[in-house]
Amino acid sequence: MPAGGAARIRLSGLAAPRYLADVDLFSHSWAALRTAVAGLRDPDFGRPSGCSGWLVRDLVCHLVIDAQDVLITLVTPAEGEPTVDAVTYWSVGDQPPTGDDPLDALIVRLAAAYEEPGLLRFHLDDVGSAAGRAAGLADPDARVGTQDQVLTVGDYLTAYVLEWTLHHLDLIAHLPDVAGPPAEGLARSRAMLEAIAGAPFPASFTDADALLIGTGRRAPSGTERSELGLLGAKLPLVLG
Repeated sequence: MPAGGAARIRLSGLAAPRYLADVDLFSHSWAALRTAVAGLRDPDFGRPSGCSGWLVRDLVCHLVIDAQDVLITLVTPAEGEPTVDAVTYWSVGDQPPTGDDPLDALIVRLAAAYEEPGLLRFHLDDVGSAAGRAAGLADPDARVGTQDQVLTVGDYLTAYVLEWTLHHLDLIAHLPDVAGPPAEGLARSRAMLEAIAGAPFPASFTDADALLIGTGRRAPSGTERSELGLLGAKLPLVLG
């Protein structure tokens, strides 16, 4: 995902010396998402996902690319002071994705090339497990470069907690029997989205609803829209 250029905002608790809790949360969230994919039935790969224009198989193919990005970034050391953190890593656009973007269309073609869901499932397990091991071995205080930005490994992995959690919600959007993301990942992701928005979501919102509504994955009800107040004018937050 591209790095953000928004004003730098620090989340409470994210500036710990070695970010160990956040590295663990990355691993926990990523393992839960991979476990959910591993348990899918073959027909599930042809169901719609929560990503506009993508089937579940397309989303899983995107996760393979994400895992490759994690591996690449973790072995791309950078010099100098960090330019972004776990929050400002994210850019905020104003147009929700439609699935027609050239990169999105490429993902669809790549996913179709696998032909059998088992091959896609195996590739995610193979590359995804490697990404998880690499994250566990990395120094959280080391600096890495991605998308022409510099950030600590700890901040990079923390940013990906939001990525994994949102895509886990995308995975189960039309698969109600599949386990959802861990509660800890949902809570941390909500906190990051609130920092990006510059305001908290209503306390009545569950963490999942805050993430779904906040990123435009579902429209708020009339009551929810009223509770959002001024924050509603900033939504959806289209993260990139």
